[in-house]
Formats: sequence, C-alpha cells, structure tokens
Amino acid sequence: MLTSRAPLALLLAATACSGSPQQSTAAPAATQSSPTSPASSAPAPASTMAPVTSLPDDAPDATVKNVAATTGHANTKETAPPFAMQTLGQFEDPFAIAFLPDGSAFVTEKAGKIKLRRPDGSIVDITGAPKVLFDNQGGLLDIAPAPDFATSKLVYISYSEPRPGGSSLALARGLFTGTALVNLQVLWRAGSDGVGGQFGANILFAPDGKSLYLSSGERQRFTPAQDPDQAIGKILHLTLDGKPAPGNPMASAGGVRAQTWSSGHRNPYGMVFAQDGTLWEVEMGPRGGDELNLILPGKNYGWPIVSNGDNYSGKPIPDHPSRPDLEAPKLWWNPSISPGGMLYYTGAMFPEFRGNLFIGALSGEALIRVTLAGNTAKVANQYKIGERVRDVAQAPDGAIWLLEDGGKLVRLAKK
Repeated sequence: MLTSRAPLALLLAATACSGSPQQSTAAPAATQSSPTSPASSAPAPASTMAPVTSLPDDAPDATVKNVAATTGHANTKETAPPFAMQTLGQFEDPFAIAFLPDGSAFVTEKAGKIKLRRPDGSIVDITGAPKVLFDNQGGLLDIAPAPDFATSKLVYISYSEPRPGGSSLALARGLFTGTALVNLQVLWRAGSDGVGGQFGANILFAPDGKSLYLSSGERQRFTPAQDPDQAIGKILHLTLDGKPAPGNPMASAGGVRAQTWSSGHRNPYGMVFAQDGTLWEVEMGPRGGDELNLILPGKNYGWPIVSNGDNYSGKPIPDHPSRPDLEAPKLWWNPSISPGGMLYYTGAMFPEFRGNLFIGALSGEALIRVTLAGNTAKVANQYKIGERVRDVAQAPDGAIWLLEDGGKLVRLAKK
C-alpha cells in the first residue's frame, strides 16, 4: 500500500489515477454544446434525488481489519513496443474511437464534437451531437455503432448531460447519415444529478447483439456504488432501447435494481467480451488499486468498502481479502497505471496476440498486454508508449489503433 506524501505529490497522484484532473466540487457554471439536442420526450433519470453539490474527501471508515492482498499484483517492467508506429491524425481532447464496416472511424472529442476519419485519411466533422457538460472528466464520451449498423446506421453515444445542479451520465442513439447524427433520442439517464467526475460511460454490446452493457462510474461520491437504488458505481445491462434487459439478476425488482448487472465499481473505463463469453472490465482505483475484473452477474466488486489502493489523503482502505464475500480483481496495479480503454484482440495482423487483452494506460503511458486462460489473467508485457493512452481499438486489417490524451491517433502495425 502507498503511504502519505507531501501535498504536491498527493495532487499528482490524484490527477494520474483519475485519468484527468480532479473535478471541482461546485456545479459548473457553463456548458458547451452542439446545435442539436435530444428529443424532450426522453426517459426520466434512473434515480431521482436532490442534486449533489459537494463531494466527500475520503471513503468511509473501515469496518473490518485489513487483510493484505498477496496475489494478482500486476505491475511489471516496461519494454519497448514491438510495433511500427504511425500517426494518423490529431484531435482535441479525444475520448473514444470506434470503427465502421468500411474502415472509417468515429472519434469523440469531450467538448462535444464527433469526428469521422475516413479510409483516405481525411477527417470531417459530424453534426448532431447532443449538448454536453464539458468539465474535466465529463463531456462527450463513448461512441458505438449498433451491431446491425451496416443496415440500420444507428449509433450509440454516452455523455455527461447538463442537468439541474450539475450533470448526469446519459445514453443516446441516433441515425448516421454520413455527415450527421439525426433523430437523436436519449434512451437512459443515470440520475443522481450533481457534481463529480468519473462517469465510466463505456458502451459494449452483448455477443448476440440484442442488448448492451453500460459502465457507470460513481462520480467521486464513494458510497452510491453500494446503493442498489442509484445507477452510479454499477455496470448496467440494458435492451437496445435502454430498458432493463430480461434475465438481469434483479429483473423483478424494478427501478435501478432491474437494470443492474454488477455493483461496487469506482470508475470503469473499459469492457470487453472474450471469445468464451466471459466479460472483462478495467477500472481506475483511488491512489493505486486499479483493477482488471471478471464481471459476474449480481456480484459486488467492493468499492468503496475495499480496494487494493488508498485514499488520496493517504487514509488506508482495507484490501480485497478483508471482505472475501466481495469479488476481488483478477489483476491490480499499485502504483496506479490509470487504465483507459481495453481491446480483446481477434485480428489477423498479430496472430500471436489473438485472445489477448490490450489495456491503455494513462498515467502509466503504456499499452499493457494481458493473456487470459479461462477465469485467470496474467500480464505479459507493458509496452512503453510515452504518452497517455486513452482508448484502444482493433482496425479491420488487424492493426491496433491508440487514441492518446495529447490528441494523436496512432496505428500500431507489424514492423
């Protein structure tokens, strides 16, 4: 576990672990937006309560004796990347990348813009993005073409939506015309409006394409991750229309509980399905304690009760083994790497990497390769990139594309 350090070091640790500077505890005064906003007939928030106007400093006091974590520690020595690296474009404060069937790629910029990089290398603006609250970690976040995009042309986006007293994570869907998103409709809102970063916001479609999973961070508020009636600090399983998916662990309970697939998450940034159908997720811990989790339905992953990291103040949090009834990560990083997006590799360019995970690291400025064997995971390499890696995607030709916080889009190919 890390120990207390000088205030400047604590500030740097907080910035690295959160993936971007810590958000103000006051409600932002202004938003940035595009001209088009979703229809007013959007659903009510998943949970309705008074807006949150301030954030706690630390996780709650421990209620159990600490039992130190002794397995799964994943920090490893950096190595040089075995790739030919080519810069493909430059963006402003980007968050996510997603490929289309023709080899084009969407890139979201947090200020509220959607860009399209075409196969010929040209980059064009796509109009019709929703209004967003662009404030540190919030803004226009993930983007995901529908499983049947080739025929439906539907695109899903997640973002921090301006709300009374602050913001909420929202999920919307629109029709892609080639130059714009039109008929944009909000499908789901987290509720629990107010201040705080750590939105999560990753969109992942089920292998059969008939439902989706949405990661919802706990907004730097700690305890809501354990509140079954708040949709923050959870992974939600929804229909393609944003309703609770049939067969969820608490489907009969209604409300947020009916939407919830798993709970006790801090800031889940990456989710993928492996070929065997297992669901894997990476999330940022506090000061250390970043996690790679095997996500199981109905399970509680412990935040903020347990973590293999500490509060930014240095106040300790019991390690995962202190509460064996809560799910422990398969791998964890302390010091922090600040995981961003994650890729399950299936491509032809690197057959030796098929079935591996690639995890972007923000503060770690690296690309981390993880091998899987059923329910177990092992770090194979930590490739030094030298820039904060925000998202990772597999191109149609099997190349690996990285989206860096500094704005560069980089292609990794065979040397």
